[in-house]
Amino acid sequence: MKKLLGLVLTALIIYVIYIDLTVGTLPSDSVQTVEAKGETSSAKSTIPSFRTTVEPGETVISIVEHQLKKPLPVSINELVRDFKLLNSGFSPEKIQVGTAYQFPDYSD
Repeated sequence: MKKLLGLVLTALIIYVIYIDLTVGTLPSDSVQTVEAKGETSSAKSTIPSFRTTVEPGETVISIVEHQLKKPLPVSINELVRDFKLLNSGFSPEKIQVGTAYQFPDYSD
């Protein structure tokens, strides 16, 4: 009985390894391709913005919320996208203290 169980378990492990290496464990039709499009300078002019210098401990969200004096009215993804558009693709996670950036103004 132990030999039969060992044989079945070994066959199952070999089968799982074979499927994992040939087909994979994630469905391939869920992979999305994203096409990059160049942004024009007109996108910068359509987003209302303000310029401020980053102080220690501030984040993009805290700066925008402080300017609005209320919670953020848009999603974080939209804030990140607008910040990148206003700052030539600069990542909001990499802002530096003492540097001035353009921030989207959602006060309207």
